[in-house]
Amino acid sequence: MEKQLHAVFVLVGVLVFAVSGNATAKKNVSAVGDPGMRRDGLRVAFEAWNFCNEVGQEAPHMGSPRAADCFDFSNTVKHKVTEHDNRLGVGESFPGLNPGDINNTDLYAVEKERYLGSLCEVKDTPSPWQFWMIMLKNGNYDTRSGLCPENGKKAPPFKPGRFPCFGPGCMNQPILCHQWTQLKNGTLQGSFSGSYDLDSNCGDEHDGLSYYEVIWEKKVNVGSWVFKHKLKTSKKYPWLMLYLRADATKGFSGGYHYDTRGMLKILPESPNFKVKLSLDIKQGGGPKSQFYLLDIGSCWKNNGAACDGDVVTDVTRYSEMIINPDTQAWCSPKGLRNCPPYHITPDDRKIYRNDTANFPYSAYHYYCAPGNAQYLQQPVDTCDPYSNPQAQEIVQLLPHPIWGEYGYPTKKGDGWVGDSRTWELDVGGLASRLYFYQDPGTPPAKRIWTSIDTGTEIFVSDQDEVAEWTISDFDVILKQPNQAI
Repeated sequence: MEKQLHAVFVLVGVLVFAVSGNATAKKNVSAVGDPGMRRDGLRVAFEAWNFCNEVGQEAPHMGSPRAADCFDFSNTVKHKVTEHDNRLGVGESFPGLNPGDINNTDLYAVEKERYLGSLCEVKDTPSPWQFWMIMLKNGNYDTRSGLCPENGKKAPPFKPGRFPCFGPGCMNQPILCHQWTQLKNGTLQGSFSGSYDLDSNCGDEHDGLSYYEVIWEKKVNVGSWVFKHKLKTSKKYPWLMLYLRADATKGFSGGYHYDTRGMLKILPESPNFKVKLSLDIKQGGGPKSQFYLLDIGSCWKNNGAACDGDVVTDVTRYSEMIINPDTQAWCSPKGLRNCPPYHITPDDRKIYRNDTANFPYSAYHYYCAPGNAQYLQQPVDTCDPYSNPQAQEIVQLLPHPIWGEYGYPTKKGDGWVGDSRTWELDVGGLASRLYFYQDPGTPPAKRIWTSIDTGTEIFVSDQDEVAEWTISDFDVILKQPNQAI
């Protein structure tokens, strides 16, 4: 009888384990509309920015710097967006446009992105989604223009200094060339490309001129889309950024203060998500290329409250893992101002930056605090106050053994040129343990990430540099239910 009861208990235990295992498996769902980039019917969009994440002025004959290539596929490509849609620029109306924004270049781009999103939108559960976003940004800043706010407050012109600018007009938008996705010999392929040098032309890459290109291709019914990126700086444009982003499908994406469109149909919250992607870097972009294996962005106020569009009190928060082995740790025992106040271990122990025997200085490239924070721990460096519409806080990481538990690179060269890999990163777990500033005595902010991207920021190169890489299999995997949009 005792043996029979034991057998029953074992059987019940197995059943309970199986049921709980299935329940756990069901919780591991994707936060993106196209998990692993495997859907033949692609949704991809393009956005370009000036230094402070605005438009400023459209490039001649290019329209507002927003475009999309979205299509359904069943034996043939059925496009959802037209060339006219992509060429829309200030002064031209379209469905849903606020009449008061028709001649405002910054607000017009916002509305155009939402309009393109409506054309591309895919109905889904728990919410619809729109597109992968290709983001291009010009790091030139004309300090005499007065175009960029300082920590969210309007700033007067000031003398040029550390920011690159060849003169008036240096913050211009790029030429955009578009090869619409077509089917050829069983492969779907399309591209966006162009240059910030306005004397360039479509389809050509010239010596001495900036250049960008993103080609996407996929064999029908086989594997993942492969996004092939190329970014080239020039003497006039030495600071350029190119990323492939999964952004919130509505609400504020990282770095913005308006309603965006994107691929994240569920917003991932720390610590409950992982990111999977395949990355193959062909050319690194030189010693100044801050290549981000992953860059995550969000927004919350210094008192922990969610952002509401008030750029004076909102703060963009970024965490970035730089894998260029030429990038050195600015954080050091003699450079405490470049370190976060403390490091948190996987078992939640705090190691303060003045603990020179234990603090992992070489795991941090740079930390900077929000310029509108009132209770900063000294010494401290505050982030550049002009390159986002609101104040920002940035935690930049480097490969180090302490990140190994989260699946991140553990030594210089991991994932770099010649070491292509498929990564599965415990992004939510790591992001839950990074230091971010908060006013004393306020409830902890919910760390909900509205942008997740990969790409490079070639940071004021001394010579023309080229970065080239491919991304595929991108997914954001939820370890348990997160916040629906």
